[in-house]
Amino acid sequence: MVASQILGYCRPGFEADAGLELQTRAAEHGFYGYFKAERLSGFYLFECPQSLQPLFKRLALTQLIFTRQWLQVLAHYDNLSKDDRLSDLTDSFAELPVISEVRVEHPDTEDGKELSRFCRKFTVPLRQALKQRKLYQESKGLTCLFAFFVKSTGCYLGITPMNNISPLPGGIMRLKFPAESPSRSTLKLDEAFLTFIPEKEREERLRAGLNAVDLGACPGGWTYQLVRRGMFVQAVDNGLMAESLMGSGQVTHFQEDGFKFKPRKKNIHWLVCDMIEQPQKVARLMAQWVSDDWCKEAMFNLKLPMKKRFESVLECLAIIAEVLPGKLELSAKHLYHNRDEITVHLKKQEK
Repeated sequence: MVASQILGYCRPGFEADAGLELQTRAAEHGFYGYFKAERLSGFYLFECPQSLQPLFKRLALTQLIFTRQWLQVLAHYDNLSKDDRLSDLTDSFAELPVISEVRVEHPDTEDGKELSRFCRKFTVPLRQALKQRKLYQESKGLTCLFAFFVKSTGCYLGITPMNNISPLPGGIMRLKFPAESPSRSTLKLDEAFLTFIPEKEREERLRAGLNAVDLGACPGGWTYQLVRRGMFVQAVDNGLMAESLMGSGQVTHFQEDGFKFKPRKKNIHWLVCDMIEQPQKVARLMAQWVSDDWCKEAMFNLKLPMKKRFESVLECLAIIAEVLPGKLELSAKHLYHNRDEITVHLKKQEK
């Protein structure tokens, strides 16, 4: 049994960034360890000489930027029987609390995707095995059991408190690309709204009639998400906007530099920005808009360098804290539809 490991899922290629982030955040809570990561594997392992179970009570998954899902590893199987994998896994059942949900998952890699059909079929037998041992109570349990297959005969078995997991399979939000949108970047803002704005608050905070500004708007992928929700948008970009958006009657196009643009009135609720620029420069601009009350909320992407991406994120967050020293609502995530960037949501904390 392994009692001092956490396994985290991430986008392939970001294993070291995700591992370093968890290592850093764990140390802030007094858990000192190290991470191991194989590039392009889609996951990492964090090891610590202490029991890591208490860390799940002190650190929320939503506070981690690069980790999609995580679990406390109970056992690692590297040579499961292809004829009877389930019997091998039940060796670990004596260590389990009451389980309320079962997830059988795999890395978000090409090799991992080949396991998807098997994982779907294996979920029901695993759940049934737990029920037979009276370890599964959907209405009473507080723990999710994960069987994370890295190959057909290799699996990590682990648990996570139900209140500290992603509700999404694999921690991934899959969205359908709207044919009316002028670019696929539209999915980034759609996912961001669904991730950062609680469902019960969306009707108010994303309502029709709000005013918004989109810096670096062309051809209009992010503007599309604002327009389809009924907002009025000031689209700022030296390029051309999609004619379909200009014909909506909800978009005013300003052919200006997004870093020099200033709103004519302080009636902007949403500022959104997906400009390809140095992340530190964008972070300072966004924080300044919020600080000057030019907008109530900002949603923006930070394009990260190829190396030291987590360090770059820390620098950007420090810039935001410098410009906005008061209490903030700030969330950041490496979303599924992002690539070499993270999305940040920023607003002043209401008094």
